[in-house]
Amino acid sequence: MNLAQFFWQGDALARGVALLLLAMSVGSWVVILWKSWLLHRASRDVARCIAAFWQSTNVDDAAQKIQAFDREALVLPMVMATNIEASATLAGAGGRPQQLTRVLRNALHAALAKLQHGQVLLATVGATAPFVGLLGTVWGIYHALIGIASAGQVTIDKISGPVGESLIMTAAGLAVAIPAVLAYNVLGRAVARIEADLEGFARDLRELMGNATAQV
Repeated sequence: MNLAQFFWQGDALARGVALLLLAMSVGSWVVILWKSWLLHRASRDVARCIAAFWQSTNVDDAAQKIQAFDREALVLPMVMATNIEASATLAGAGGRPQQLTRVLRNALHAALAKLQHGQVLLATVGATAPFVGLLGTVWGIYHALIGIASAGQVTIDKISGPVGESLIMTAAGLAVAIPAVLAYNVLGRAVARIEADLEGFARDLRELMGNATAQV
């Protein structure tokens, strides 16, 4: 029996489970491929942007150089956030170091949100796909046993076929979950490395701009 016949012989719930596993697999692979490309590019861009910043003569010159490298807008928003304008609102309250901490924290959180986008989907697929497949297996075995019981004589040959076909759902659930879990761990480490670089740069940038203001 091929997969098409196995799909069409099932009831609505079995087909729904199969389609759900297919959607989870497609979604996770789209995220895996997209995030692998994104993080590879972001890792190089962040390193080049940080190097370009420290090789610049002033902040404006650094911003122009970074704009050419920062394709994912991870570093440039932090540099631009240091241009704090005077304000009569609570956003302008406190000293310069406190304002720098706030604006750099907000810019850093926005950058990390971009890097972590899609991780929740991979974690969800990795955690739930085996149970979705198990649901399809249990439901298939239940219907197989009902059909065998209604047929009268029960033999091992009549049981092994339908039950074995139902176990395909469990294998499908694992096939969907395993790549998602592996990708979540691998991509999570890549995100952590970039996050460490951005946090270190934000800390250095805060100290630099704070000292520059104190000297003025």
